[in-house]
Amino acid sequence: MAGFRSLARQVRDPRCDLALRRYSLRKCLERFAPYGHRATWDHLCSRAGFGPEDRSPDPARLVAALDELEEARAVWLAYEVEFAERRKKEKHDGLRRPGSVDDWHRLTWGGFGVAWCDDPAVHPREPLAEVLRRLIAALEREPGSTCPVCGGEQLAWKYGLDHEPSAGPVCTDCGILVPRPVLTPEALADARRARLLVSA
Repeated sequence: MAGFRSLARQVRDPRCDLALRRYSLRKCLERFAPYGHRATWDHLCSRAGFGPEDRSPDPARLVAALDELEEARAVWLAYEVEFAERRKKEKHDGLRRPGSVDDWHRLTWGGFGVAWCDDPAVHPREPLAEVLRRLIAALEREPGSTCPVCGGEQLAWKYGLDHEPSAGPVCTDCGILVPRPVLTPEALADARRARLLVSA
């Protein structure tokens, strides 16, 4: 199987057939898709200006979508390097039991579903790299009560998500599954109550 970088080279290669270039961009999302495959594809298409079902998009638009994806991937890979170094130091210092951020990180290793969007059409509008920077910043500070990506205050607990974990606090503004470690216990409880009110 081709890796992310070789797929990215095919997207950029003007000698490749346009259908292969589009296919290679889609395949990149099997290696790195912060919102999940379908939502990340929808996001890239809308930001680059071509339709998700467009079979012959402008090659420059494909490359623009790839540029955004690569920038976000670089942000996430840098975070993973820092994360691995921190865990190594903690283990050396005798801290063997991982914390809640570590548990969350284990589920998102490689960057798939980092900011999961269960509805492919509802996702943040900002560039992927900016979304990941905001999310990483939230993981590195004290928990808060709002969405770390858009600052939205309306979080609702959703069950049956097509992701692991299959339930959690979802921002009703930008659509991401908010990582539990970035929220206070009170914010998590409020999100659970919002779910109960919605289903009542």
